[in-house]
Amino acid sequence: MAILPIRKYGDPVLRRVASRVSPGEIGPELRKLADDMLETMYDAPGVGLAGPQVGVEKQIFVFDIGSGPGALINPRILKTEGTWVYNEGCLSVPGLWFEIERPGFVVATGLDLDGKEITVEGDELLGRLLLHETDHLEGVLLIDRLDRERRKEALAEIRRRLM
Repeated sequence: MAILPIRKYGDPVLRRVASRVSPGEIGPELRKLADDMLETMYDAPGVGLAGPQVGVEKQIFVFDIGSGPGALINPRILKTEGTWVYNEGCLSVPGLWFEIERPGFVVATGLDLDGKEITVEGDELLGRLLLHETDHLEGVLLIDRLDRERRKEALAEIRRRLM
């Protein structure tokens, strides 16, 4: 396994829509990518990591909120309910956290690393993770979830940190 470089805000790969993983791509190479992504996520440390965050424009993300590692390929959000406000961070926008309201319960479906369809249900942190990582696959970053004023402040802080 290898630690992969995590792409940071400003990298164009983070703004592109990732392509779906075809059935023929599910195999040893994709499993190795998922293993490398998990190692990278644990090293960062984080609880989720999407393909574009390591420069792979494929619809895959890995996660572990403390109950063991998982991966989801070609995810789709099926259902959301309620709301939950939480301080959300992102490995591609390191060191910054933003209070963001998202649904409190989420149901997602996709494929596992064997190509079998799975459903993942999560409330609070797992639900937020499913939405956050799926956003990455659509080229959406957490700062896009902020209102105009907070987004302006976040971008100013990001610029200060990059200089």
